[in-house]
Amino acid sequence: MDAAPTEPLTADPALVDALRADLSAAGFTVPGVEDLLGPVAAAALHREEPVPALLATRGEDPRAALVRTFVLGVPVPAGDLARALPTLGVAGAERLGLVAAAGAGGEDDVRARVDLRPYEAEDAAGPVDWWVASDLGELATGGALRTDHVLGVGGASTTLAQVTVREPSGRTLDLGTGCGIQALHAARHSEVVVGTDISARALGFARFNAVLAGIAPRTLDLRLGSMLEPVAGEAFDLVVSNPPFVITPRAAADVPTYEYRDGGRTGDAIVSDLVTSVGSVLAPGGVAQLLGNWEVRRGESWDERVGAWLDASGLDGWVVQRELQDPAQYAETWIRDGGTTPDRDPAAWRARYAAWLADFASRDVEGIGFGIVVLRRPADDVAGGPRLRRLEEVTGTVRQPLGPAIGASLAAHDWLRRRDDAALAAERLVVPGDVTEERYLRPGDVDPQIVLLRQGGGFGRTVQAGTALAGLVGACDGELTVGQIVGALGALLGVDAAAVAADVLPEIRGLVQDGLLLPA
Repeated sequence: MDAAPTEPLTADPALVDALRADLSAAGFTVPGVEDLLGPVAAAALHREEPVPALLATRGEDPRAALVRTFVLGVPVPAGDLARALPTLGVAGAERLGLVAAAGAGGEDDVRARVDLRPYEAEDAAGPVDWWVASDLGELATGGALRTDHVLGVGGASTTLAQVTVREPSGRTLDLGTGCGIQALHAARHSEVVVGTDISARALGFARFNAVLAGIAPRTLDLRLGSMLEPVAGEAFDLVVSNPPFVITPRAAADVPTYEYRDGGRTGDAIVSDLVTSVGSVLAPGGVAQLLGNWEVRRGESWDERVGAWLDASGLDGWVVQRELQDPAQYAETWIRDGGTTPDRDPAAWRARYAAWLADFASRDVEGIGFGIVVLRRPADDVAGGPRLRRLEEVTGTVRQPLGPAIGASLAAHDWLRRRDDAALAAERLVVPGDVTEERYLRPGDVDPQIVLLRQGGGFGRTVQAGTALAGLVGACDGELTVGQIVGALGALLGVDAAAVAADVLPEIRGLVQDGLLLPA
């Protein structure tokens, strides 16, 4: 039996409708599967350990047949799968390309040709509950991935979905759509979603998943091609991309390249090129959000390198570095990701490990950063103001989904860009409900030595406030203008109001930018 389809799945609407009804009736959902497996087996499965899940799915529950077939990739008797898919049937599943049967009998083995599992997430537009098909992974196949492997939903995919700004969009581009998960999220708030990929097989999975999710055919336009080539000359309100950003040795013959993760360029050129060129397809006010890796080379900080890309883009730019790995950690991560391990193939492991390290050494790479890139073409009414250029490292816990916080920060930047200091002083501000204040005093002191403003949502920022700033924030209840509060503080502190304004207004701008103060 063929373990993986060489052609895209068949997205026959009637058969997919039957599949959807059966999966729903069986309770093949994220909570349903976790309930079936129990916490121990579910946690082990997340670690790619299948044995507890195999033991937990030996019963006659229809969810057990579905998990064994489509998640664990083990053969099941046709009768068991038929009971789990009573409307579609095994024959219907074969016609869709989901399974291959060894025979027509109820005891004949049926084996999955694809991975099909429930997907549950929450983005800025609210919760989603779908099923997503992709290629079977290493856990199911027991071997290294094929180079044209179509990846399912991973941690990077989920991260991008959660950080994406979900404003109503006329046209959205999902660049490198893969199995189509970003396109599905975007279809909920976009009139048209264009998904591009260099892999025809990936587009086949994306088309199937869109039909399974009930996305109207007129909403999704899938195109074959590399990077921005299929959409040259077009304009989009939103561009999202989880591009093939993995930095893979190019000169080593024994290092396989995978379409879903390797962009075919040396070093971090694929991300650099995307950052500097995506503005060509952004409409005024349009936002691009992507994930990426970048090299940190000897004698150069990460923000210098990535900052040069932002400058070359001519766009508003905001980069958040979430993780930094050394070359050895990075090599281990991605060699394992392709299915090569030191116990399974020690010779290949050593050769590929050495090739990765040699490649990084050839460019004096000391670290590899991972993070989120947000780019925007300013709207026409603010195009002449100061650009947003922000590069920061945030490695701690954040409150997902971050999309609302990122969108609010972009809007705040525009609000501030339209106001000089005099106009800002005439505004009334309020403290949002998630911001708290902490004061640290020595025993017996009346005045605190340290005042911290803490943000409960979004990036969870903490700002240390001086006496004047803490007093101003404490008075921001929407009744008085910033200028009136500054004047009162000057009188209270015995300081000229102009000096107080010069001290706190830049900090006020930072607090508004980050959402610790809001326009009333």
